Amino acid sequence: MASHDVPIGTTEVSLAALNERSREIFRHIVESYLTTGEPVGSRNLSRVLPMALSPASVRNVMSDLEQLGLIFAPHTSAGRLPTELGLRFFVDALMEVGDVTENDRRSIEAQVAASGGVKSFETVLTEASQMLSGLTRSAGVVLTAKANVRLKHIEFVRLEPERALAVLVAEDGQVENRVLNVPAGLPMSALIEAGNFLNARIRGKTLADLRVEIEHSLEAGQAALDELTQKVIAAGFASWSGGETDDRQLIVRGHANLLEDLKALEDLERVRSLFDALETKRGVIDLLGRAERADGVRIFIGSENKLFSLSGSSTIIAPYRDGKGSIVGVIGVIGPTRLNYARIIPMVDYTAKVVSRLLGT
Repeated sequence: MASHDVPIGTTEVSLAALNERSREIFRHIVESYLTTGEPVGSRNLSRVLPMALSPASVRNVMSDLEQLGLIFAPHTSAGRLPTELGLRFFVDALMEVGDVTENDRRSIEAQVAASGGVKSFETVLTEASQMLSGLTRSAGVVLTAKANVRLKHIEFVRLEPERALAVLVAEDGQVENRVLNVPAGLPMSALIEAGNFLNARIRGKTLADLRVEIEHSLEAGQAALDELTQKVIAAGFASWSGGETDDRQLIVRGHANLLEDLKALEDLERVRSLFDALETKRGVIDLLGRAERADGVRIFIGSENKLFSLSGSSTIIAPYRDGKGSIVGVIGVIGPTRLNYARIIPMVDYTAKVVSRLLGT
């Protein structure tokens, strides 16, 4: 494969197990599936292969490939399709990954890099996922830390005697509400004082930045706050940074692309299953978070991830970094297993690099 950081999977079949004839037939079966989604039969294969083979000879090879677990015969056809193991073997051992095409490079630069200095970082990420979705006809996904959002205003509103609502307004206009547990009998003046104290320091800062500054102020005794007000602020930070689901944000764009090119009722059921999986954001966040533990592009095919096993979907994702070189999120696509891997892998890789470059400026 090309020099992209695509980790080799756990394919049980070695390349040495296939002779040239077997590789060529297998390659054509996979490439036909990735292009059309349809099974291909021995007669059609014998016509397009670079070597002269009869349909009977092709069938013999297909039988061997089936025994290896690389292809299977769907009940509706005498043709063959690649299994998930076959797709993984193809991606790891046979597929040639090239560079991003000039047209794709221009699209990525125009839609992502050009907006970097003008718009909020989250808007850039949203546009990046939308752009990937459009270029790949799949769903674009981004996992990012909410701490990246720069804030403009915070307000506390009492809900119940021991619960309050914190309203966070970001510089780009986003509004997020969080429910906090507060001490019983807390006076309204403590909520107002906590809001005033934070708003005097908040503009343009992320929650992580603000937390560090407030903690330093409290430790140094520079913050003239009463004990109840300090408890409100502490409860706010505990809520804003507590738990992985709270401090991670999932952006998904382009669901409609997954409804294109449906050939049968089972395709519709597969897409419905994928939509259901995408709705369980906790699972998607866990899946994408696994890509943060490795450099380069990660590929999950079908049941390699339990979340999408029912929908038979593939995920191609790459981490992006901040100005310090630390991985702060991932970006990529989710779609059917017959994605155009050779084109999409370098595209996702390049987009992650462009986003990293923007973060570093």
